[in-house]
Amino acid sequence: MTAVVQADGLTKFYGSQRGLEDLTLTVEAGEVFGYLGPNGAGKTTTIRLLLDFIRPTRGTVRVLGAAPRGGDGVAARRRIGYLPGELAFDGRDKAGELLRFLGDARGGVARQRIVELADRFELDLGRTVTDLSKGNKQKIGLVQAFMHDPDLLILDEPTSGLDPLMQQEFLQLVRQSRRAGQTVFMSSHLLAEVQHAADRVGIVRQGRLVAVERVESLGKRAKRHVELHFDGAVPASDFAGLPGVTDLVVDGAVVRCTVDGKLDALIKAAARHTVVDLISTEPDLEETFLSYYYAQDGAHHAA
Repeated sequence: MTAVVQADGLTKFYGSQRGLEDLTLTVEAGEVFGYLGPNGAGKTTTIRLLLDFIRPTRGTVRVLGAAPRGGDGVAARRRIGYLPGELAFDGRDKAGELLRFLGDARGGVARQRIVELADRFELDLGRTVTDLSKGNKQKIGLVQAFMHDPDLLILDEPTSGLDPLMQQEFLQLVRQSRRAGQTVFMSSHLLAEVQHAADRVGIVRQGRLVAVERVESLGKRAKRHVELHFDGAVPASDFAGLPGVTDLVVDGAVVRCTVDGKLDALIKAAARHTVVDLISTEPDLEETFLSYYYAQDGAHHAA
């Protein structure tokens, strides 16, 4: 596969304040890469460096094979769809007029494509932009990012202000873009949207990348909450000390616990009794993310 984004030691300091430090990262063609972290972690700084809005203190980055600065970078940016984290639409233009203007600035975008995307997001193109809610302005931002079918989409907090139905529509559009061969770099602190759309995730905290893994790998390691129901009371000693099992509560015929990793030991212990029901929650990327974040934070304080 070809690297669409290649950062090597990418660093940005604002005076003595660290925005990003020693980011080394590769995003391959045709993948959806989720860039996760709390507000202030360095996500937006990374995006601004990728787009040459700010210059690095040190390190290098290439986007679509080109350094962001210079003529090659300008040509590469024509192949990028960008949604900023903070949208500022001024003036009395209608939504459709603004999108046609932005399309013309890109060299021309078919009106039917704009209408198609607007319909997906239930955006009224006849409404004046200044009269629109935050969520509807976000829809304009999404339409302008996708409408020219770019090779690379860079999306900063893309579902901000969207209701749950529109969030699902956005995720479906991302999946369709991946199937079409486009690459998506998606920054977010909303973990569920990344969990259901990304191939890989990078976790950033306090300006440093602390992990890069495939989503399914995080899911396998994520903690599950398990509840077992038996046909009669079971002894707590049968379940105490099992590998990976914590937060154990045995209440008569019901066993509740948290399992980190494989369920094998718990299932074998349960098989000694008659199981009536088993409830296991889907592994949640949020818990995995928080375990990274707080484990790193605890190690930092311990040091």
